[in-house]
Amino acid sequence: MSIRYGLLALLEQGPRYGSQLRTEFETRTGATWPLNIGQVYTTLGRLERDGLIVPEGGGDAKQQLYAITDEGRRELGDWFSQPVDRTQPSRDELAIKLAMAVGTPGVDVARIIQAQRRHTLAAMQDYTRLKARALAAEPESGDDIAWLLVLEQLIFFAEAESRWLDHCESRLLRLAARPRPVEPAPRPPADAQAPADDRPKARGGTSS
Repeated sequence: MSIRYGLLALLEQGPRYGSQLRTEFETRTGATWPLNIGQVYTTLGRLERDGLIVPEGGGDAKQQLYAITDEGRRELGDWFSQPVDRTQPSRDELAIKLAMAVGTPGVDVARIIQAQRRHTLAAMQDYTRLKARALAAEPESGDDIAWLLVLEQLIFFAEAESRWLDHCESRLLRLAARPRPVEPAPRPPADAQAPADDRPKARGGTSS
């Protein structure tokens, strides 16, 4: 959905070709989420089908200018005015991996956490260097500011993920240190025969 509305937002600034939309989308987001050109034209086809954009100037799909319609502007305005729904979160591969690893025989969950933490911290350092470089260039254009916002979101996300991994590791350590309850020995069935030594001795016969 974000690609759909991202393209509409770019078309709000004026008609564009599909290749222009791809380039401007990646420039605005710092190529964090690169777009396949086929994905762009597929999305444009759906937007045209839904009456949110119209082709201008004739030509084939790759030489076609697209412009936003009034209905497209209304839908774009609704997108900007509504919060992003967090009640239906997208699937997170790391959370699923840890959830599946816990309790799976032969899987070292601690090792998974440690490897992921190293990767996440390295990514955060890369993002931080990119942010420092962007700030040193004294960003002024809208594209520069947009890229900074995306970078900072990535940094905050990496920080949060690192803290969550620390929490997961601590929880697992506490769980491992917890004493396991001792299970009582199974009781024999009530009708089990007593050992020979414990059986009552038979009385002798009557004396004459």
